[in-house]
Amino acid sequence: MRRLQVKSSAGNYDVKVGCGAWGALRKLKGYTSTFVLTEPGLWAQWGTKFAEDTGWSGVRPILVPSGETSKSLTMAGRVAAELLNRGADRRSLLVALGGGVVGDLGGFVASTYMRGIDYVQAPTTVLAQVDSSIGGKTAVNIHAMKNLIGTFSPPRMVLSEPAVLASLPPRAFQSGIYEAVKHAILAGPALFGWLEGKVAGLTPGQTPVLETLVARAAQVKVDVVSRDEREAGLRRVLNLGHTYGHALEEATGYRRFLHGEAVAWGMLMVTRLAELSGVLDSRVGSRIVRLVRAVGPLPALRGLKEEKVLGLLIRDKKAVGGKIHWVLPEGIGKVRVTPDVTDAAVASAFRDVQRGVWND
Repeated sequence: MRRLQVKSSAGNYDVKVGCGAWGALRKLKGYTSTFVLTEPGLWAQWGTKFAEDTGWSGVRPILVPSGETSKSLTMAGRVAAELLNRGADRRSLLVALGGGVVGDLGGFVASTYMRGIDYVQAPTTVLAQVDSSIGGKTAVNIHAMKNLIGTFSPPRMVLSEPAVLASLPPRAFQSGIYEAVKHAILAGPALFGWLEGKVAGLTPGQTPVLETLVARAAQVKVDVVSRDEREAGLRRVLNLGHTYGHALEEATGYRRFLHGEAVAWGMLMVTRLAELSGVLDSRVGSRIVRLVRAVGPLPALRGLKEEKVLGLLIRDKKAVGGKIHWVLPEGIGKVRVTPDVTDAAVASAFRDVQRGVWND
């Protein structure tokens, strides 16, 4: 079992990674009631193990449909109403058992229900285990705008069980690995080089390797959010690839790309942008491209109108005063956050990657 610790103004909390991690819930005492928020298919497959590991017999979960549409104010209201109907009070505990959608929704409900109750993140996807479950960000979407309404509310703990990753479909699995690649770019040569030797042929059933991967990638997120809990500055580096990525998601109505796939395209584009801006050597850029490509195939960019995608960039919620703060890789383990990027370079980077005329 790997134990990482996040420093938070609301109290430090542990991120536990390893087989049997859910068992840590046995040690949580003093709650009047406990509830599990999850998806039907996930509960059907893993509910018995969850109940055995936690000792919570007879759990009746609160179920929400899978998919991005569940991250809405309407669904948050339904979950809150269900908690109320089942007698949840201010001393209740909510466990979010699922991927990024369940984690964001569960955290948002917990942070606002009766002005805040405790919650635990039990992420079940690679993407959630290495990234979204850590740091206390919660959110729901408004129309096509992702994560527009949310809170900063740290969980009581994060419990990452690697065995559950074995049931992930290949595409969802690869989507999470792209997020781990992002962390490797931020971390430096040690993690990047290790991932270069592991990522090709990696499958959901390789639990020992995945436990190491999740722990090492999660440590990057832990280090960043411990130093910048509320995104005052440093935490912006985690946005690497996300500005282009969010625009791609929104431009396609969240139907063509999984989140990690959109971020992967975004990393390719921002790598090209860094080269065009003169801050990244093309040889290093090639290594980044090769690692992203080694994870697996990406959904095509064909048919996407340049004007539409570029027009959506400024809607990124991290823009300040109408200026996007781009996260540009300067090397393996070094990035620059800057608004000083020309519109022409931004457009050229998108165009070069879409047309496959650069490093493809």
